[in-house]
Amino acid sequence: MVDKNLFLHDLAVVSILKNEGPYLKEWLDYHLMADVDHFYLYDNESPDNQAEVVKPYVDAGLVDYISAPGKHMQMKAYNDAANRFKFQSRYMAFIDGDEFIFPKSNRSVVEVVDEILPNYPDAAGLAVNLHNFGSNGEETADYSRGVLERFTRRAPSDWAPNGMGNAHVSTIANPRMINYLTIPHFAFYFEGVHAINENGGIVPSAFNNPVTDKKIVMNHYSVKSREEYAKKVNRGAADHNTYYMENFLPNDTNEEFDDGILRYRAERAKVYKSPDKSRADEKLLNALMINLSPTLLPTTPLTFYAGKMETFLTCRAVSEYLSKRITNDAPTKFFEEAALTAIFKTLFGGMNFADMRLLIRELPALLRLPYPVVKDLRNAVLQIIPQMMEVMKTSSLWREFMELGYIQDLLKTFKE
Repeated sequence: MVDKNLFLHDLAVVSILKNEGPYLKEWLDYHLMADVDHFYLYDNESPDNQAEVVKPYVDAGLVDYISAPGKHMQMKAYNDAANRFKFQSRYMAFIDGDEFIFPKSNRSVVEVVDEILPNYPDAAGLAVNLHNFGSNGEETADYSRGVLERFTRRAPSDWAPNGMGNAHVSTIANPRMINYLTIPHFAFYFEGVHAINENGGIVPSAFNNPVTDKKIVMNHYSVKSREEYAKKVNRGAADHNTYYMENFLPNDTNEEFDDGILRYRAERAKVYKSPDKSRADEKLLNALMINLSPTLLPTTPLTFYAGKMETFLTCRAVSEYLSKRITNDAPTKFFEEAALTAIFKTLFGGMNFADMRLLIRELPALLRLPYPVVKDLRNAVLQIIPQMMEVMKTSSLWREFMELGYIQDLLKTFKE
């Protein structure tokens, strides 16, 4: 696991929003109390007061509010966040504005995730099952009360008609291990790592059935009142789906009373402290020193570098980030070169397949850097890519095989 002090954020939420003004404050405040410490919010042409609602959170440094105009923008937004911000956030949760992450205890979301993922070395993400909530019989919208107060009835946990329903999952991921996202709530990871459910079972797709919901679930307020669902239909979706009024009744599930999330919110409110980012740069600089100091000693054996590719790539990204914020960037340039040297040594110290794929994904950022070790790194990667391509061919992973082939040809173009 990468040192958590190397990240600006422990857990960030990624979401694309449209006309969520009436609900956004409750959603943000709830997740802050659950110890989400940052949000990457993409605005898909919202004409309501959404931007006004989010402004205080932007001003407080809690939200990056990013314009995402156009149709079918959800996957573009999610992939943009995973690519651009993967070295800023230790975990990323990809959720909608009608979803609330609900640990089945009074602990924070991160505490629950940290209890599960580190026990499974090949786990890169946690697939969290849904709990689908209905309308509570409400026909009209009552914006004087919050979503969590108004809608307290849901489907039974095992509600999974045709293998769907609560079998759907949302994702809390290590974003550095994400290869790409093609569907809203499930990430596809680099070869050799995968998503798991709360019990450690491998989840290969956007569905986990039987539903697992003892430790953490995703409360999904998909319909709200009939009036609100009609507005959702008229608004349209940010992905390729289309909402229809005839879908209201099948998803208006009210069989079981469940107000557990209200009690959770009340308990979290007692211990909540607003994230303190005032010394973030100092924390990152100290973490760089701690993680890179052993690499500066000539006596450090190559075995030290085994399994640390993700750590040193994160150090490199942190160095670049700090160089843009610190007037005297000499220390960060020093650490950036040290990180690159450590990345090079990790090629010979031991790494897994996913780490190598992460390195290759980062090559465009690395090869433009003005350090002598960059040439050595490029040449070493050129020697390793054919071995990786052979594995891809044997495994019939032709998309990845072709991608590596293109990268190999580009690297040869720049070879001296």
